Order: sequence, then C-alpha cells, then structure tokens
Amino acid sequence: MKFIHTSDWHIGKTLKGRDRSAEQQAVLAEIIAHARAQEVDAILVAGDLYDTAAPNAEAQRLVVSALMQLRETGAEVIAIAGNHDHAPTFEAYRPLMEAAGITLVGQPRPAEQGGVVAFTARSSGEPVRVVVMPFISQRHAVNAAELVAHTPSENAASYDQQVRDIVSALSEEFADDAVNLVMAHLTVIGGMFGGGERTAQSIFEYSVPAAIFGTTPHYVALGHLHRRQELAAGCPVHYCGSPYAIDFGEQDNVNVICLVEASPGVPAKVTDLEITSALKLRTVAGSVDELRERSDDLQEGFLRVWVREAARAGLREDVAAILPNALEVRIDPDFLPVQDQTTAPRADGRRSPHELFDDYLATQGIDDERVQKLFRRLHDDAASTRHDGLNP
Repeated sequence: MKFIHTSDWHIGKTLKGRDRSAEQQAVLAEIIAHARAQEVDAILVAGDLYDTAAPNAEAQRLVVSALMQLRETGAEVIAIAGNHDHAPTFEAYRPLMEAAGITLVGQPRPAEQGGVVAFTARSSGEPVRVVVMPFISQRHAVNAAELVAHTPSENAASYDQQVRDIVSALSEEFADDAVNLVMAHLTVIGGMFGGGERTAQSIFEYSVPAAIFGTTPHYVALGHLHRRQELAAGCPVHYCGSPYAIDFGEQDNVNVICLVEASPGVPAKVTDLEITSALKLRTVAGSVDELRERSDDLQEGFLRVWVREAARAGLREDVAAILPNALEVRIDPDFLPVQDQTTAPRADGRRSPHELFDDYLATQGIDDERVQKLFRRLHDDAASTRHDGLNP
C-alpha cells in the first residue's frame, strides 16, 4: 500500500506581520496534487495543522478544505493534533469530520475508542493498523498513560516512560498480516531541529528515545521537528519536516512530503516529493549601496537583511525602499560599536537625561546627530512646560 506522510503545516502562520495564506494555500494544493497523482491509499498528517490554538477563520477554511480535498481522492485521511493545535477543538470536530470520512484525533485514546485506526488499503486489499499519538504535554502524560495503558504509573515517572506505555499498549493491536504504522507528534532524541519549533515543548522532559517504537512497525510517521530526517531505530522512523520554511531559521531546509510504500514483511520504501510552491526565505548582507546594486536579484521571496554599516536614522526606510520584500532589517554585529566601560561617573553620581540618552544610543549602535538634537529639543520643551506650571 502507498501513503503520504506530511506534518507541520502551521496554517495561519505569519512572518514579521506578513500574511502568508496565499503561500500556504499553494503548498496545500501541491500536496493534494501529489496525492491525486500517486493514487495513495492514505494521507497521514502528523500534527501542527495550525500555527496557533486559536486559528482565524481563513486558516480554518484552508485546513478544512485541504482535508476534504484529500479525502475526495479516495484516500483515508488521518490527522492528529500537535503542540500548536488545540486538542479539545479537534475532539469537538471529530464527529463532524468522521461524517466526511476524515479521522481527526486530538487526544490520546484507548485502542477501541480510536487510538488505533484500522482500514483496508484500496489498492492492495491489505489490512492497515495506524497507532495515533497526538502531542501530549508532560502534565497530561500520566493521565494519558493510565487511560490508554491502564498502568499504575506514578507522577514521578519520566515522560518517556509514559509515552512508552501508551505506544506499547496501542501496538498490541498490530497484526502479522497487516501494515502496522505509528503516527506521533513528539521529539525523538537525536533528531535535529528545523529552526521554528517551540523549544520549551521539544527538549529535556519532552524527548523520548526511538527505541520506544520497538521493531514491529513498518513505518513511524513523526511530526514536530521541521527538518526532513530519518532516525536510527529498530524500525523506519521518519520526520517528513514542514512543507515550507516556517521562519528564517529554516531557510536552508529542503521541504518535502514523504511517499511511503509498505507491505507486511517488506521494508518500507520512502521517496521524498519536494514541495516548491512557497516563497523562498533568504538572508542577505551588505551596505545600503551594495544592496542597491544587487536589488534586481533580490526581489523574489522574503528577505532578512544584515546591514553592514553603522546605524543611523532612516536606515531601515532606505533598505525598505530598495527591497520592499525585506521583512527583517538588522545591523550586522560586526558594525555594532564596542561599548566603552571605562567612562567614570560624575562626582555627584548623577547623570543628565542627555547623557543617559547618548549612552542608550551607543548601546544600540546609533550615531546620528539628528536623533540627539531631536531628543534635546523634546526634553527641553517638556522641562520648560513643567517649569511654566502647565504640568503638575
């Protein structure tokens, strides 16, 4: 049987205030086109469909439309909640999605209540079992383990042991004559970050070893880390990564979805299908004059700009005029002044507002006499107003 493994859509994500819904719609359309062309038996969406737990109406429209179009290909569609998604909302919409033939899972469930999704592959007639594990926060891990595995685990037990208990209990539903799959949204130790993950929900107590999956699954479809990668384990364990760069930390990632072919007793074959419809993110550096000379080659995609000259008033505006697609403009660290820590304080220990402001400008790498003069004028006007008795 064949299926597509995708995750971390982060629909609704903006970048430095720039709306990206058109890009996201194009990316989803490309995923749908691949599903149609490959005539897959299933699409597994391993969490973080949304970028926020409270997605706006447009983000919800895009996700619901994409899920329904994927289902219209005839494939089984199974999606789980990630740490960015709102699990209770997934559960609330579960009955409605089921009516549309889509399986949505927001919270861990016992096998008989939806923790294992079973279907027959339309292309091969093979039975398929999918263990589904939405993201579990540490404070909910114990309750989830007790619900699913019926174990007497104590609160002091480690997070990975709770996840291990859940995987072990649900995997009891695997069958020798079936294609046995696991889909989960979590961090596996040894995985490389993609650049846009929530670190607080990715490291330390939220990490688990790949050994928890054992050797039985034909394929483990993971979401959460945005970089495409395969991890060493007793079975095939893959992160497909995000299908587009979520922020500039991911600009060098290769964005794909995974096409997986699996049969009982046969190692899974994985083919990466590149996603190319999103705008590229790039980081460029140079002085304003250098950027102006290169501007014709820098008009596509979104830019992060490191300006290689000292800060001054109007610098950001000058860059924006040359590169309207520059979403972030910073001074190159090499051009920030080294602060002089040797200046002795005044004898009376007091410093004037003008001196304090000049020090602040120095810490920000701004050396512009116009800014200093403007501050002095505004400060003097304010001080004069107070002395005139117009302010208490």
